[in-house]
Amino acid sequence: MTIEVIASKRVEQGTGASRRLRRAGQVPGIVYGFGIEPEAVTLNHNDLYHAMQHEAFHASILNLNIDGKTQPVLLRDAHYHPWKQQVMHVDFQRVNPNEKIHIKVPLHFINADIAPGVKLGGGIVSHVMTEADIECLPGKLPEFIEVDLAKLDAGHSLHLDAIKLPEGVEFVALKHGDNATVATILAVRGGGEETAA
Repeated sequence: MTIEVIASKRVEQGTGASRRLRRAGQVPGIVYGFGIEPEAVTLNHNDLYHAMQHEAFHASILNLNIDGKTQPVLLRDAHYHPWKQQVMHVDFQRVNPNEKIHIKVPLHFINADIAPGVKLGGGIVSHVMTEADIECLPGKLPEFIEVDLAKLDAGHSLHLDAIKLPEGVEFVALKHGDNATVATILAVRGGGEETAA
C-alpha cells in the first residue's frame, strides 16, 4: 500500500511562525536523515490528521511529496495538542532503501475464538503486547504482524519466537535475547467459591 503525503517547504521558522501556520490550518514538520540536511516543511492539518487515524500510516514507508519532489520517509514522531484534536508538529525520517530500519509495527491477533484455552477452557485472552519493534529493509516492511492464537491453551503464553515473521524481518528484542510474552490465555476459575461465599 502506497501512501502519499503532500507537503511544502517552510521558509519561516520559530514559535511565532509555527503559531501562524497552525491558525491557517497547517502543521509544521521536519524531514531529516539519509545524510541530507534537515528540511522544514508544512502540511495541511486536516489531510494529515485523517491520514494519521489509519494504523498503516504509522508503520509504512510514506511517499513525501515536497513541492513536487517525492522521497520515501517514515513517520518518526508526532506532537498533539493536550486537549484539542490537533496535530502540532510531525517528524519524518528519510529512508535509505539499502539500510535496515528499526520501527514499531502493530500486532493483529487471529483465531482467539478457536484457541483451546478459550473454546474448551473458557479462558480469556490477554494481549501483553499490541505492537513490536522490528528490523528490516524498507522494501520488506510489513504493515502489521499476524499472531495466530489457534493452538494456545489456558494458562499458557505465546512468545516472540513462536510468531512466524515475513522473510527478512526480525524482532529486535529476540536479537538481544529477550523472548518476550506476546499473549497469554488466563484460566478462569470456577464459580464454586463465589457460590459458597
